[in-house]
Amino acid sequence: MKRNLAAALGGWSARHRLTAILGWLAFVVLASVLGGAAGQITMEDHEQGVGQSARAAQIISAAGVADPDQETVLISGGTHAAGSPEMNRAAAAVRANVRATGKITDLRPDVVSEDRHHVIVQFTVKEVADGAPDPLPAIRDAVVRAQRDNPSVEIGQFGGATADAWFDEALGADFKRAEMTAVPLALGILLVAFGAFLAAVLPVMLAFTAFLAAGGLLAVTSHAVHVDQTTNSVMLLMGLAVGVDYCLFYLQREREERRRGRDRETALAIAAATSGRSVLVSGLTVMVAMSGMFLSGLLLFKGFAIATILVVFIAMLGSVTVLPALLSLLGDKVDLGRIRLPRRREGRDGVVGTLLKPVLARPGIAAVLSAGLLLALAAPALGMKTERLRIDQQVPPGEEIAQTYTRLNTAFPGNPDPAVVVVKAADIDAPEVASAIGDLKRRAVASGEMNEPIEVTVHERANVAEIEVPLAGTGADATSKHALETLRERIVPQTVGKVAEAPVTGQLAWSTDYNAQLKAGIVPVFLFVMGITFLLMLVFFRSLLIAVSAIVLNLLSVGATYGVMVAVFQHGWGDSLVGTTGAGALESWIPLFVFVVLFGLSMDYHVFVVSRIREAHDRGLDTTRAVSEGVRATAGVVTSAAVIMIATFGIFGTLSMQDFKQLGVGLAAAVLIDATIVRVVLLPAVMSLLGSSNWYLPRWLDWLPRISHAEPAAAPDAGELVVVRG
Repeated sequence: MKRNLAAALGGWSARHRLTAILGWLAFVVLASVLGGAAGQITMEDHEQGVGQSARAAQIISAAGVADPDQETVLISGGTHAAGSPEMNRAAAAVRANVRATGKITDLRPDVVSEDRHHVIVQFTVKEVADGAPDPLPAIRDAVVRAQRDNPSVEIGQFGGATADAWFDEALGADFKRAEMTAVPLALGILLVAFGAFLAAVLPVMLAFTAFLAAGGLLAVTSHAVHVDQTTNSVMLLMGLAVGVDYCLFYLQREREERRRGRDRETALAIAAATSGRSVLVSGLTVMVAMSGMFLSGLLLFKGFAIATILVVFIAMLGSVTVLPALLSLLGDKVDLGRIRLPRRREGRDGVVGTLLKPVLARPGIAAVLSAGLLLALAAPALGMKTERLRIDQQVPPGEEIAQTYTRLNTAFPGNPDPAVVVVKAADIDAPEVASAIGDLKRRAVASGEMNEPIEVTVHERANVAEIEVPLAGTGADATSKHALETLRERIVPQTVGKVAEAPVTGQLAWSTDYNAQLKAGIVPVFLFVMGITFLLMLVFFRSLLIAVSAIVLNLLSVGATYGVMVAVFQHGWGDSLVGTTGAGALESWIPLFVFVVLFGLSMDYHVFVVSRIREAHDRGLDTTRAVSEGVRATAGVVTSAAVIMIATFGIFGTLSMQDFKQLGVGLAAAVLIDATIVRVVLLPAVMSLLGSSNWYLPRWLDWLPRISHAEPAAAPDAGELVVVRG
């Protein structure tokens, strides 16, 4: 007999426990030190987009053109019109105060809104050397003084520097809060699950050290594949969720065998050969699912793929190596710090057992009702809308920056996020280029789809010009999209496009290009993830129907999750329950990422539950009894694992930025749906209906390796996995 890999790793670690523990600590320290020395490289602007948007950013980057922040001060008069004494005094105060700071250049003439009740003062923030004081606070103070001296009007500031400062502060505070909250929360849940402090600490400790090691390795790999600034948050979310889950599966099985009267070595060997094997299969499935993001064609997803694969692999490795070593070393001391908690009496069904009785008694009705519920939840997803969220969608509506952005976009449509035509010519000062730029400005205004002021910035040394063209509409509606299409397809080709290269970028242009690439890349990603998952389930369970049902159940779960996300974040149904306001759309990258993550993580539960069902079946139980025993045996650990994942993901739903809220709530909803409706109702009902057909394998696939799911009878060699070539 040949031992399976998990049993071999667990056995070696138990026999060489100090080597395994010290080796793990050395690996974590070394990876962290290497990462700190290398430093993490984040994506450049031109790497974040695709199509014309990426090309425009690439031209600016390659030319070495300074891109100082543009700031706008909006003066809203209310009942006072432009030209009134109140508005004139306010505009003069703003101009005088910001000029006095010495931190600005290019103070432009005031612009009056069409309704003549709003005025904007525009200027450029001076660039400063690295390490020099940030000029923004002085400019902000100048604007605040102008507001204080002119209380009869409303004054607000918005621009690149203001937005960057808010996002930097919010990201830093959010990430710190997530780190400080997630670990204690997971620890508290595990403390309730295990009833012992040390047993609860082990999974959290291993998950967090896995995150630290993965973070160090990610910093090294980022020199080859640059990553987005949100990647660390995503990696923390994934690392804590899967790391704790894998340790939980392993530790719970070992404790279960000890309660059955097994000695320490036998219990550990059984846990290694069963739960350890499930951890390896689950981890492999998650990593393969994550690798599907490489097919998206977008650098953002490639960075996410590397980060999640690293943290899942390290968490999986720790669960089958250093965890057995620690359990072998601690023995019964793993129950150190036991606390007295109310427990369910022996022989009494818990919630899962109570629900399972009617499901198995009427599996047909249960399957139809649960599938119908999932399809109903999925219905809103048919109208899913994705885009790159604007400031007023990303930022909580109560924030001053969001309110100023909204007022500015209402008074001067397109001004906060104009389309930008980047002109790259052989000679930017050539008469034909200057004439073409002037022609573009005239045609843009004449089209009725673009607004003034159209600002032109010429970088003579680089032979590059940037033309900011405010678009009609809200910046993301059908009017704005048609205006962008007109600019790209008609106005630019007929003017500057004749004499120079002239890609169009900007907020809406970036979103349009990004969504187009996502639509092109989503089919390969979906097919790859579903295909590989099917093959892994087919090999592991030697069952065609188990593999097919895994795909179908996951698709239902994904559809229901999408429906919940669209309902809450696009339509605003129940948005106040999660502390947000519907944004009218989902962030472009989130649906694909949620699909990949959910498909991978759901395999944790699927492999774990179906493995126990297969164990019971291989002992001679009929399918219905095997399903009942398998689901009941895994109910506690699956519930604990689901609660930890929901809590971890839910933390991200409390963060400031809308995309993190969408990600956190979406994944939390996905796990909740998967661990309840799917695993407790639909999966048992479907398997009960299929009966012995669950284990059907066509003869032409009989060459697949035969993997024994039976519980080992003794340790250590009885915990072996048997592979027989058919």
